[in-house]
Amino acid sequence: MYDEIPDTGGPGTVILLNGTSSSGKSSIAAELLRILDGTWFHLPVDAFHAMRGGEIAPDDLQAEIDRTAKGFHRAVAGMAAAGNNVVVDHPLSRRWRLLDLLDLLPPERTLLVAVRCPLPELRRREQARGDRQTGLAALQFDTVHAHGPHDIDVDTSAHSPAECAALIRRALHAAPRPTAFETLRRTLR
Repeated sequence: MYDEIPDTGGPGTVILLNGTSSSGKSSIAAELLRILDGTWFHLPVDAFHAMRGGEIAPDDLQAEIDRTAKGFHRAVAGMAAAGNNVVVDHPLSRRWRLLDLLDLLPPERTLLVAVRCPLPELRRREQARGDRQTGLAALQFDTVHAHGPHDIDVDTSAHSPAECAALIRRALHAAPRPTAFETLRRTLR
């Protein structure tokens, strides 16, 4: 009995929150965990970066970030493949990140959310936080949503995290077909 790998059913659902640094992804994720039915996990890429120990030479920083992101993608895919529902907090600021996730996540069970915020507000939030590289949001601003369609867009300058989460929950229950991931997989792969 204890030697059998448990059957966990089909894959879980993935809500992928795509936005720049300081756009409000983590705040929305916290609200989603509060209002979604069933069990959900919040998987923020920042948590994976926070697990890293040791010093990184400046010349090695981008390669380290890329390896961490690739590992993070596989951890997310593994959680979903095992039947877990996950809210993912990750900026698709580099095209390869989206392409990698298109190969890993179940496209029919992935809701891609554009978390938007005007650049002046992002700059204000970065300065107020003090725990982020100033200017990171500006560096990501033009690329994070450049890949194409999302299933839903939310604007954190116009709506609270709770309001954004409620909009996302409604979109999840509306089950758009084809999903943005299905469309992107067909057009980009």
